[in-house]
Amino acid sequence: MNRLDGKIAFLSGAARGIGGETAKLMASVGAKVAIGDVLEERGRQTVREIEASGGQALFVPLDVTSEVSWAAAMDATVKKFGGLDILVNNAGIFVGKGVEDASMDDWHRLVAVNLTGVVLGTRAALPHLKTSARQSPHGSAIVNLASVAGLVGSQLDPLYSLTKGGVTLFTKSTALEFGRKGYRIRVNSIHPGVIDTDMGQQTFAMRAKALGTNDTEATRKVSTSMHPIGRLGVALDIAKGIVFLASDDAGFMTGAGLVVDGGYTAQ
Repeated sequence: MNRLDGKIAFLSGAARGIGGETAKLMASVGAKVAIGDVLEERGRQTVREIEASGGQALFVPLDVTSEVSWAAAMDATVKKFGGLDILVNNAGIFVGKGVEDASMDDWHRLVAVNLTGVVLGTRAALPHLKTSARQSPHGSAIVNLASVAGLVGSQLDPLYSLTKGGVTLFTKSTALEFGRKGYRIRVNSIHPGVIDTDMGQQTFAMRAKALGTNDTEATRKVSTSMHPIGRLGVALDIAKGIVFLASDDAGFMTGAGLVVDGGYTAQ
């Protein structure tokens, strides 16, 4: 189940965190993976870890806000592995500022990475995904990293919430467009709760700052209490969901949002 044997996957922002864990898991279940990121040394280290475990991986430098960078990343991936079956638009940033506190530079950076990066990635991968889709019984797949903040409001970062809400509806709309055009490309999103990664730590720090304290452990406990399952998520929790959506086991899913949030949005 959830095997990716013979599949070729490209993941943006996958040097570490959820993206890195997903790349490792994908490789362990049979995929060849290309990792695109601005963090070159960290990304190359993740590739070395995958190769040490017997997997096949490639690192390519990627600025998700640059169309030229995306084109080069796709070219390198196809040259190395021969095609592309799966795109994971994972790269994202979190500012943690309210509407009055965020600068326009903050906003433009959020849009550039969280929205424009997803559009550029989809556009760059599309020709290759269309080609591979014709050779697979369930077509090819795009998985977009959204968030619970793309489903419900965010007290900490309404601008981040706005961008992730955009990813949520972009996912549904491209699923419909590609279906109408007969591309056989499934497009789904995944919505993590608070995950114990570098970005998760950033949310604890931002919440503490908003409360006028430096006690990140206290804000961590508050975040944990918001998840009825009784714990924060870890990167592997989300990686498993991404692998499922990318696999043929999700062959009848498109335009859907998979919520992996420990019950956060059930309240």
